[in-house]
Amino acid sequence: MPFPYKLIDLTHTLESGIPTWNGGCGFKHELDLDYDDCEGKDKFRVMNFWMHAGIGTHMDAPSHCIPGGKCIHEFDVNDLIFPCVVIDISAKADERYSLTPEDIRAFESKQGTIMKDSCVMIKTDWEKFWCSPEKYHNNHVFPSVSIQAANLLLQRGVAALGIDTLSPDRPEDGFKVHRAFLGNGKIVLENVAGLDKMPPMGSYIMALPIKVKQATEAPLRLVGLIEI
Repeated sequence: MPFPYKLIDLTHTLESGIPTWNGGCGFKHELDLDYDDCEGKDKFRVMNFWMHAGIGTHMDAPSHCIPGGKCIHEFDVNDLIFPCVVIDISAKADERYSLTPEDIRAFESKQGTIMKDSCVMIKTDWEKFWCSPEKYHNNHVFPSVSIQAANLLLQRGVAALGIDTLSPDRPEDGFKVHRAFLGNGKIVLENVAGLDKMPPMGSYIMALPIKVKQATEAPLRLVGLIEI
C-alpha cells in the first residue's frame, strides 16, 4: 500500500559553519578512521562529532529553563507527532518584528481556529540568511514571538511552538516565551527549515530529537507530512 504522505525535510544540515547561539563554531566532525586505515577486505570510515546540544534545527525540552521539567529522553515518540499550523508573517517580519495576537486572529479568520495539541510554526523567512551566519545571528536581533501571542497560543492549547530563527525570544526582551511554553510542559523548536513547502493547515510534523538522557535540548530530524 503506498505511503499516504509526502515527506518534507524541515531540518538544516549540520556543518561547522552554521549559525549558532553564541556565534562561534558549535559543530565539528572529523575522521577517526578512514578506509585506507583498515586492514583486510572490510573497509569502514569512522567519524567523531563534537557539538552543542542546542545546535541547528533542535528541540528545547521543558527542563531547558524549568527546574524539574521534562527532559528530552522522557518524551514518548507518540507525543512528538503533531498537526502542523504555519503562520506566515514574512511580509512584515523585519529584524525587530514579533508575532502579535492580531497576527494569530487574522490567520484564524482565514484558516479557522488553531486546533488543540498542534505545533504552530512561525514563518518569518529569516531562513534566507542561514548561509550568512553573521546576518542570521545579527547580534541576537531577529524576528520573534511576543509574550501576548504566546499566551494566546497557549489558550488555544497548542503543544509546540516552532520558528525559523535562533529563538522565539530576542534576549533584549527576556525569555518570556520560553518560560511560558516550557513552563507549561510544551516544547520549542528552533532553526526550522523549509516552511515555504508546508501549507497553512492540514499537515503534520514529526519532531524526533537525539534521545540523550537528561538532555535539556537536542538536535532533531524534523519532518513534515503532507497528505497526498
